[in-house]
Amino acid sequence: MQVNGKELAVEIDGDGPAVLLVHGLGGTGNFFQVQADALATDHRVIRVDSAGAGRSPVPAGEITIESHADDLAGLLDALDVESAAVVGHSMGTLVVRSLAARYPAKVTALALLGAVAEPAEAGRQAQRDRAATLREKGTAAVAPGVVANALSETTRQDKPEVAAFVRELVMRQDPEGYARNCEALAGATDPGPIDPALPLLLITGTDDKVGPEQVSRDLAAAHGSATVEIVPGIGHWTALEAAGHVTDHLRKFL
Repeated sequence: MQVNGKELAVEIDGDGPAVLLVHGLGGTGNFFQVQADALATDHRVIRVDSAGAGRSPVPAGEITIESHADDLAGLLDALDVESAAVVGHSMGTLVVRSLAARYPAKVTALALLGAVAEPAEAGRQAQRDRAATLREKGTAAVAPGVVANALSETTRQDKPEVAAFVRELVMRQDPEGYARNCEALAGATDPGPIDPALPLLLITGTDDKVGPEQVSRDLAAAHGSATVEIVPGIGHWTALEAAGHVTDHLRKFL
């Protein structure tokens, strides 16, 4: 559907209070398939492939964390949804925090999976380097590294189907769209504090090297009344590596 002059792939399932699910870098709305199926029994579940990711084509304008947040606000408006509980993963946690900061009336609750912080300079350069690799060599050049570094060793050994799905998510990205989203992360700044009045859930894994648990604990401490769940033995692809745990925590939170 058209949102802010962009064509975005959107899926909607179920009826009830709205829940907006926002994937991270290298992902698509399919990252949340297990949770979407479960939540759709009593919620209106909205998933979108962010601009330049998955089935959403690369837009003409710049891609930034803030432009993604503006697209989410525009999507809710286009669907006549006044407000929604919002779930974000990885880079999507920065996007949904930006949404909550820029459009506070649109967000009723916030859940962050594998929350990431504003990148340090080394992290910014790593994303710029990845963007250059994507443009030169395509997604096949980065997929093995994503599988090796962002999934826990336990997941790779015990759930090879999850590793295969993560590889497929990455391989199916448009190289230019993925590159520009890497550059969006490289240019990210901290969205600011999360409103203490906003219900906040944080879920991450003990083996998450991309969104380490200290990031979630720091956000929770600054918030004051957040719920923090640390799942043992999983890495950064939270909703895939611990699909049942994440689903149960989201259902309880919502």
